[in-house]
Amino acid sequence: MRAKSSAGKGESGVKVPLRGYIDLLGRYLRPWGWRVAALACVLLAGIGLQLLGPHILRMFIDGAIGGVPHDRLISAAVLFMLVALAQQLMGATGKYLGEDVGLRATNELRGDLVSWCLGLDMSFWRATRPGELIERTDGDVELLANFFSQFVVGLLANFVLLAGILAVLFRENIVAGTAMTLFAAGALAILFAARNFAVPFWEAARGYSARFYGFLGEHLTGAEDIQGLGAGRHVLNRMHSLLREWYPAARRADLAGMSMWMISTVVFTVGTAVSFAVGAYLYGRGLASIGTVYLMFHYTQLLRRPIEQVRTQMQNLQRASAGIIRIRRLLDTKPAVVDGKGANLDRPAGDPALSAAFQQVSFSYDEVSEAALQDVDFSLKPGRILGLLGRTGSGKTTIARLLLRLYDPTTGEVLVGGVPTTTFRLGELRSAVGMVSQEVEIFSGMVRDNLTFFRDGERATARDDELWSVLEELGLAAWCHGLDDGLDTVIGGGGRGLSAGEAQLLGLARLFLRDPGIVVLDEASSRLDPATERLLERALDRLLRGRTAIIIAHRLETVMRADEIMILDQGKVAEYGPREELQARPGSLFASLLRVGLGEHLA
Repeated sequence: MRAKSSAGKGESGVKVPLRGYIDLLGRYLRPWGWRVAALACVLLAGIGLQLLGPHILRMFIDGAIGGVPHDRLISAAVLFMLVALAQQLMGATGKYLGEDVGLRATNELRGDLVSWCLGLDMSFWRATRPGELIERTDGDVELLANFFSQFVVGLLANFVLLAGILAVLFRENIVAGTAMTLFAAGALAILFAARNFAVPFWEAARGYSARFYGFLGEHLTGAEDIQGLGAGRHVLNRMHSLLREWYPAARRADLAGMSMWMISTVVFTVGTAVSFAVGAYLYGRGLASIGTVYLMFHYTQLLRRPIEQVRTQMQNLQRASAGIIRIRRLLDTKPAVVDGKGANLDRPAGDPALSAAFQQVSFSYDEVSEAALQDVDFSLKPGRILGLLGRTGSGKTTIARLLLRLYDPTTGEVLVGGVPTTTFRLGELRSAVGMVSQEVEIFSGMVRDNLTFFRDGERATARDDELWSVLEELGLAAWCHGLDDGLDTVIGGGGRGLSAGEAQLLGLARLFLRDPGIVVLDEASSRLDPATERLLERALDRLLRGRTAIIIAHRLETVMRADEIMILDQGKVAEYGPREELQARPGSLFASLLRVGLGEHLA
C-alpha cells in the first residue's frame, strides 16, 4: 500500500475552481474574523478620504480663481492636509492589519501542512526530499500571504472606490460619468480575461524551485561526506545545471506575469486620453469650471488606482493559484497507513510485556522492487527476546518497520498483544512498541527536551528525579552533571557536541521513559566503542527485564541474550527456533555463524 495523490502530476494549466479559493479563505480567515473586519473598516475609511480630497482641491481652485477671502483658502488647504494625513494613517494601519492577518493565516496553513506530512506513511517520505517539502510548506505558502491578507477585502474595497469615483463623476457630469464608466468596464473585462494566463508558468517555476531546494537540502545534509570525497565540484555542477533549468521557467513566469502590467499600461494611456478629451469638450462648451475639469481629471487618475490594484491582485492571484494547486496536491496525498478503530491492551501493572506475531507476512517497498519479506511467520510470547540476524538487505529492519506500522504488509498480518496492528490507533501502537535505531535523531534543544521528546507538561521539576534515575542507569549521569546547565543544557541539532555513543544512549533513555511493552533495537550497538557498549549492555539488562524484545545485531554479545533466534536470507526465514537448541545443533545455521564469527559472516 502506498501514499497516493488524487491530483495529477505536474500538469500545467490547471485552474483552481472558485470554490477552492472560497474554502481556503473561509478556513483560514474565520479564526481572525474581527481582524479582517477591522481591516475592512480601515480600508473603507481610506476610500472615503480619497473621495473627499479632490472636492477640497476643487473648492480651493475655484475659490482662488473666484477671489474668495484668503482665510477660506487657508482653511481649505489645512483641511486638505489633514485629510491627506488621515489617509496616510489609514493606509499604514491597513498595511499593518493586512500583514498581521496574512502572517497568522499562513502560519496556520504551514502548521496544517507539516502536521499532514507527518501523518503520511514512509512511502511518501522515501519518495520526497526534505528540501522539496520546505519549499512546499514555506515557499508556496508565502505566495498566499497577500491572498489571505488583502485579496478579498482589498478587491472589494477597490471596487467600492471604483463605484464611488464613477458615482461622483456622474453627479458632476453625465458625459464624463458615462465615458469613464465605459472605460472602467472595458479595462476590468480585459484584466479579468487575462487573469489565468500566467498560472501555468508560475506553477512550472514553483516546481523547479522545489526540485532545487530538495537538491540543496539533501546535499547540505551530506556536506561531511561530500567534503571527504572531494565531490564539491560535482555538487556545484549539478546545482548550476538545476539553476539553468529553473532560470528560463522563472523568466517565462515573470514575463507572463508582466503581461498584466503591459495591458494595464496601454489601457490607462487610453483612459488618460479620454479624460483629457472629455474635459476639453466640457470646458470649451462652458459646461464645467477649471476646478470641475481638474476634479474630473483627478478622479480619472484616481480611477487608475483601484484598477491598478485589481491588476496587482490578479497578478498575486496568479502566483497564489500556482501555490494553491501545489498545496492542494500535497493535501490530496492520502496516507496508506491510517488509524484503526482503537484497541485496549491488557497490560497489568508491573508486567508491561506484550506478544508479537507475524502471520504469513510478505512486503515490498514499491510495485517494481523485489519483495523485502516473503511469507515471514513467527510468534514471540510476552517477555521473550528474539535475536534477528541476516545480511544487509535481508529484511531485518523491514520487520521493525512493519511492527511499528510505518508500513502495512502487502499480504499477511502483524499482531501486537494478539491484536492486528491495523486495529490500533497509530499513537496507541507506537506507545506500546518502542525502537532505537542505528541513527538516533538528536534535535536542537535541551537535554531534557531530547529525553522527553518535547512533550507538553514533561518539564515539571517533579520529573527530574525520574530523568536522573534513567541517566544513572545508563551511566550518563556523570556526563550530564558535567554540562554547564545539566538537564537544561542546549545541544545542537544532529547531535552536535555528542559522541555517537552518547547520542544512542540518549535515544535508549527515551525508551526507558516511554515504558513500551515491546522493544526493538535495530543494531543499536553497531557504532559504539567497547566502553560505551558496556554501559549499553548494563542498561539493556534493566530495559529488557519483563519486556518483549527484538534485537537486530551483528555483535555476538548482544545476540547471546536472546531466547529465540531468527535468521533471514533475502527476505525469507532461513532458520528460526530457541537459541540454546540452535546453538547445540551442529548443523544449524546459527551454530555455524558462531563457529566462523558472527560479524564476519554477516558483513
